[in-house]
Amino acid sequence: MILCTGEAVIDMFHKNDPILGEVFYPLPGGCSYNTSIAIGRLGSPAAFLGRLSKNFFGEIQFKRLRENNVNVDLLIRCEQNPILAFIKTEEGQEPQYAFYDEGTADRLLTTEDLPALPSNIACIACGSISMCMEPLATTIEALILKEAAKKTVIAFDPNIRPFMIKDRDAYMKRFEKWISVSTIAKISGEDFEYIFPNTESETALHKVIDLGTRLAIVTLGSQGAVALLKRGDGNVIKACAPAAHIPKVADTVGAGDTFQGALLAWLEQKGKLLYNEIVNLSETELHSALIFANKAAAIVCTRHGAEPPTLKEIK
Repeated sequence: MILCTGEAVIDMFHKNDPILGEVFYPLPGGCSYNTSIAIGRLGSPAAFLGRLSKNFFGEIQFKRLRENNVNVDLLIRCEQNPILAFIKTEEGQEPQYAFYDEGTADRLLTTEDLPALPSNIACIACGSISMCMEPLATTIEALILKEAAKKTVIAFDPNIRPFMIKDRDAYMKRFEKWISVSTIAKISGEDFEYIFPNTESETALHKVIDLGTRLAIVTLGSQGAVALLKRGDGNVIKACAPAAHIPKVADTVGAGDTFQGALLAWLEQKGKLLYNEIVNLSETELHSALIFANKAAAIVCTRHGAEPPTLKEIK
């Protein structure tokens, strides 16, 4: 099973209404939350660990998990409200975000809340704004440090929102710790601009490998994806995959989350979601995984909001 942990937010999407003008409408979202939905829709076993509100927004989030085959046994229901993430999209531009997160349900997950994990957890997926909010960031850090020591696959996606980071130096110090215990790091080109400014993407991937990650991937939007894998024999191999062609982009919300979920689902379905299997992937297998994940991300970009595809749609 693939365990996703982190924020579960209510995305408030912008639209222009012919009568009301500019309005925002709510949809459940969040990086790890979206990743769990993507995995569930693709037919792989997924679970979500976090805190959900008991209010009507929390019920919307809970229902969406259940309807998409995501295990909810590790959820904690609570009285606090969820994070509200207001998103404004404009054609040809990256989405703009505004977060309301003080005292919210998901960010208050503590180490005392962490349950004993089932024995069938093969991978833990984490990242994004969860790693910028306390006590949630410290809780997730404790979890992945503990599980990485057992050779559980850790899949990290920083999905950086610079306005959420108050101290870049402190964040980078912790980022290096998280990267060092991650088996897989999926990083966007925009994230690399923040992490390693003015550094060519392949050079940045090598830096991530040098920090300890075994499989480092950069997603480059319409330019596809590039991966470096440090294999069990110590050699580093490279694979590239073009982006899947789509006629028009609706928006890019959830594309990175879906890429991560699809990559993990592909590995799980091929029997490769184990540390020793990942470090021994062939270049052909790595290329196939990237192609699959690119297709999933492309489909999301034809839709408004984070609506991952099913396995049938990808095929």
